[in-house]
Amino acid sequence: MLAIVFAVLAAGSNAWGTVLQRRAAGSVPASRSPLRLLAGLLHRPAWLGGILGVTLSALFQALALNAGSLATVQPVFILELPMALLFGSFVFRVQVSGKAWWCVLCIFAGLAVFLFSAAPTGGRDQVPGPWWPPTIAVVAAVEAALALLGLRRPPGLARAACLAAAAAIGNALTAALVKSAMDVLSRDGAAGFLLAWQTYGFAVAGSLSIVLLGYAMQGGPLIASQPALTLGDAAVSFVLGVTLYAESPRQGLWLVPALAGLALLAYGVFTLSRTRCLAKCVNQEERDGDQEVGQRAAALM
Repeated sequence: MLAIVFAVLAAGSNAWGTVLQRRAAGSVPASRSPLRLLAGLLHRPAWLGGILGVTLSALFQALALNAGSLATVQPVFILELPMALLFGSFVFRVQVSGKAWWCVLCIFAGLAVFLFSAAPTGGRDQVPGPWWPPTIAVVAAVEAALALLGLRRPPGLARAACLAAAAAIGNALTAALVKSAMDVLSRDGAAGFLLAWQTYGFAVAGSLSIVLLGYAMQGGPLIASQPALTLGDAAVSFVLGVTLYAESPRQGLWLVPALAGLALLAYGVFTLSRTRCLAKCVNQEERDGDQEVGQRAAALM
């Protein structure tokens, strides 16, 4: 239960941070120089508040992964999407449609049903060393293939979906490495944490995912990138939790409500991603009239 609480706090902090960063990005003049753009953003309280939100999200995620299973914690991050809608509607004064509220309800209900039905149990705190090289190799190969495929496509649905899926896979690997590094921290203290390869592994994997997400946001509409990112992260994390950390979901008849919850969840995510109010809250589309600023800011995040 504590792990889910931390995961919800992490999702909420990241959603709040993202909304504030988008607001700051829309308030600075367009600039071709990334350094000048960054300098302008650093003078915006909203940008600094966004950085604080993202930082707190990373802290809460680490605590969640230390307290619970990977297969349980990561799917909770799907809540970041409806939370971004709610926070964004307040910050940007966007009216949330009835359809969007219905999607939010479907996401919350679908996630609750899925987590209750799957209920992964057991597992280990640390992955055996020999398991990491083949896992990282396979994950990196799939991520690289999706990234290259996306970069070779023209701007549009396919480009955004491929790049967002690559970012999602990177996020899942990052979470798996964070969980391993947190176990090292709890056993060996700060010195062991700083010497552990997992610490630098999740820093590299997470940084690459941020870059890929920036390209995904530039490459196409939200309807393509957001479902691939949101559902992809949860799905790959669930698989890594079961395979790497030996976490065991319920079997038998429990699969029926779990799949039903997953279907309801996917419906909510896909439908919410199509709503105009979410686009305004998250991407500020049709609001600022300056896509270049938003795109450059997304690439810096």
